[in-house]
Amino acid sequence: MTTAPDKALTLAEKLWRAHSVMQLDGGTDLLLIDRVLLHERTGGVALKSLADAGRTVMAPQQVFATMDHIVDTLPGRSDKTLMPTGTAFLTATREGALAAGITLFDLHDPRQGIVHVVSPEQGIVLPGVTLVCPDSHTCTQGAFGALAWGIGSTEAEHALATMTLRVARPLDMRIRIDNQLAPGVTAKDLALHIVATLGSAGAKGHIVEFAGAAVETLDMEARMTLCNLATELAAFGATIAPDEKTFAYLRGRPYAPTGDIWDQAIALWSTLRSDDDAMFAAEHVIDAAAVTPMVTWGTSPQQAMALGAAVPDFSTAAARDSRDSYDRALSYMGIEAGQSLNHLTIDAAFIGSCTNSRITDLRRAAAILKGRKVAAGVRAICVPGSSQVKLAAEAEGLDRIFTDAGFEWRESGCSMCFFAGGESFGPQERVISSTNRNFESRQGPRTRTHLASPETVAASALAGRITDPRTLDSLP
Repeated sequence: MTTAPDKALTLAEKLWRAHSVMQLDGGTDLLLIDRVLLHERTGGVALKSLADAGRTVMAPQQVFATMDHIVDTLPGRSDKTLMPTGTAFLTATREGALAAGITLFDLHDPRQGIVHVVSPEQGIVLPGVTLVCPDSHTCTQGAFGALAWGIGSTEAEHALATMTLRVARPLDMRIRIDNQLAPGVTAKDLALHIVATLGSAGAKGHIVEFAGAAVETLDMEARMTLCNLATELAAFGATIAPDEKTFAYLRGRPYAPTGDIWDQAIALWSTLRSDDDAMFAAEHVIDAAAVTPMVTWGTSPQQAMALGAAVPDFSTAAARDSRDSYDRALSYMGIEAGQSLNHLTIDAAFIGSCTNSRITDLRRAAAILKGRKVAAGVRAICVPGSSQVKLAAEAEGLDRIFTDAGFEWRESGCSMCFFAGGESFGPQERVISSTNRNFESRQGPRTRTHLASPETVAASALAGRITDPRTLDSLP
């Protein structure tokens, strides 16, 4: 499709136009899909359904599957899972991948891990590509200047068979983040601050572009955390213009270009940014300097507040919550309006998920834990985001810091980000978690989840209560 030379385009528009095979009726386009990612919770089903219909995977070299959602993360794991039907999911995915000729990062493959961790570390996601996966946090990978979004199983079948999808063109939104984050404030805090400010439907029907001085300063793993939570704004996807940090991260990755093709790719990728005069349907400005460590108080990521602040009363929360959802959240979490969550006793602490389980996350948490012990009565668990992250952490001795402090050190996977793997926290147990969703029963039946950064999770585990990591010197 040709582009009028005088038309200023957003980054998302450039990616969309480059992949538009044809315009269809009703404001939709048929888009070319460059990468399809699968995991065992839905991948095996999609592959079997495709085969049963007599269809084949059109471009198997562009399809990748991993075992992450249902697998156990306990040491010595096997195909026998805690989830009663889990083995069938693993077997179906393995058999389907073999029959289709796609790349599978199987349970004991050193490349195995959470799909949104594995793809970047393998160089599968690249600037300018379209990438889909039947997982709502696929937007994580937009941090590389890709157009990445989550799809359903039926759409996955269509993408596998045709490497195209019919998609309605979303609107464009820019969230400019000015200034810099203060010491001790993380990308997770920034993301929760944005969700609390704009609300859980704040970007519905939009592709969000994160831009501004604070975003440029973030490393790639922090950018992935920021984009990861765009789905909690109901965004279609999220993007960040690729830059030298992006290129440095991807250089030498197994599926990244090499030689002359790498040089050509850099030349192309360097053009992937919004034009100066590009128009956005909506724009928001966030002051990074005003962001402090955050924690959720309710049962939605939008129900978040600064550590040390008081749980808002309904008159404040009404801009985002209905009376019913507000009252239900307070009741479910066992808290009251006006209450500070600091010093609220916790039962468990969890570090993991596609949001915060990369090597930089583990390094920062380990720096807090080093030489200290988890409080009595707190169950603390760390699940690396991939087998490569786990190996890297062990090479640095981070695993010993975690275990010496009293954390369980696990194999990689989604684990208790949600309890589809058959393992969960207990009823009404209060958990501080580095994950992305605090919905009712997300981490176990009637479990109460507070979302926070890995640093806040680590500090809270040490104190036995929700704790600002910047106040560690006050720990007993």
